[in-house]
Amino acid sequence: MINLFSLLFISLLHNALATASYSNQTYGAYIKKACSSTTYPQECYKSLLPYAFKIKANPQKLRKVSLSVTLNAVHNASSMVSKLLKQNGLTHIEAATIKDCIVNIKDSIDELKQSLHEMNLLSGLDKEFHIANIKTWLSAALTDENTCTDGFEGEVIDKIVKQKITNIVLKIARLTSNSLSLINSLN
Repeated sequence: MINLFSLLFISLLHNALATASYSNQTYGAYIKKACSSTTYPQECYKSLLPYAFKIKANPQKLRKVSLSVTLNAVHNASSMVSKLLKQNGLTHIEAATIKDCIVNIKDSIDELKQSLHEMNLLSGLDKEFHIANIKTWLSAALTDENTCTDGFEGEVIDKIVKQKITNIVLKIARLTSNSLSLINSLN
């Protein structure tokens, strides 16, 4: 009796794992195809694949998850840049430039939150209006992120600090750009 039960359990487990593997491949293929239209397809795919079961093959969920992933990354970026501000030995100019950058990143956070809010309104009557708002908020977020690194131009900033912040901002700008590309494909 135990052997029959064990065989049945193993068979059911095997079928469940095979189905999950098939679904993951199917959802992964959907994400890969959707990301192929973005500016940074590899970053898009890499950032969204862990959420394949949540996204499934649903364009709205894909866009919401993309915005959420981007918002989370921008929150993390804000924390990392804020930690750099606490670093000993910064000049007055370096500290002021980093503070300006943090303000820009926080503005980007607000704009991404507005984009997510607008996503929740897409099922209403003014869908085109809300899509336009999302595009505007995302464009503003991308501008703020780029403005952060623009603040380094013409200033004497420690090369290591400048490179760290540039790398952080580049990552979030790519995610934001990808989210905007996915929104631009909305019908």
